[in-house]
Amino acid sequence: MARTALLVVAMLGLSAGLSACNTMRGAGQDVSSVGHDVSRGANASQKAITHSTGASER
Repeated sequence: MARTALLVVAMLGLSAGLSACNTMRGAGQDVSSVGHDVSRGANASQKAITHSTGASER
């Protein structure tokens, strides 16, 4: 479920980012921003799963 939500957020961010950029530099910044958002979401999901299952973090 978290993976699906993360995928939806990533796709929405990517579509918003691609529609907002007018230059190659802008496109690179938009893609980078989406990558950072996906990374933060993945880290938050991993921490939530680790916390809820009581597993130790690496």
